[in-house]
Amino acid sequence: MTIIGTQIDSDKRLLEFKSYEDYLDSLVTFVDLGYIGNLYTVRRLAELGYRCTGETLSEEAFYQRLKAVKNLLFPIYRSYELTSEFVTPSNAVMQELAFRERSNRLKIISTIIFIRSFTKLQFEVSGYIDFSERLEKENWLPYFQGKQKLWPRASDLAYYYWRTNKTCLNETSNYQPIIDPKHGLRFKHCHDRQLITVDPRIPSPGVDTTRIRVRCPEYEHVILYDHVIRCKSYT
Repeated sequence: MTIIGTQIDSDKRLLEFKSYEDYLDSLVTFVDLGYIGNLYTVRRLAELGYRCTGETLSEEAFYQRLKAVKNLLFPIYRSYELTSEFVTPSNAVMQELAFRERSNRLKIISTIIFIRSFTKLQFEVSGYIDFSERLEKENWLPYFQGKQKLWPRASDLAYYYWRTNKTCLNETSNYQPIIDPKHGLRFKHCHDRQLITVDPRIPSPGVDTTRIRVRCPEYEHVILYDHVIRCKSYT
């Protein structure tokens, strides 16, 4: 850590240069220009390290280090917009998900949504949804407003359509589905590698994970699994 800090402190000097050519010019003296007379040639000599007793950066290294220093000293504020912020959620399920939206976007918690619903012909469709990933990939305003009903998709973590007996399991940016011979379907979080068990017969869904059922007339059966994301350990 000391080495990184020292490197950053040293590279702060790069902020005074607007371009790589300006950086090379700082290594050139009037004597160099007097002897050679050609600025381009003098710059190339400087780039090769003939005019500096220390390290002379290549053009690629110069811009990489300059970018690193700028990102550290002048971080860009990347705001995000909460879809549910100025919306009154239309039902109990959306109220619970609106409450969790900010934490999921900030990667503080990761919520898995289990939904069991029926089509107009009374065929069951059920699945497990990675809430955080779906937030990033689609507009949730119609869901929060009640204009569109949330359904599991074949591209979600898990999907089952009883009419066709179609079953799908998919990895997402946050989870990997696992079929455990003892515990059945489980989901491993890709960041902290903790396992979430969704079998309702097992008392605890996993470490740092809670499970609640949300009762709502618009949905047949909804369970939310909230996993608190641990900081990744490098030891």
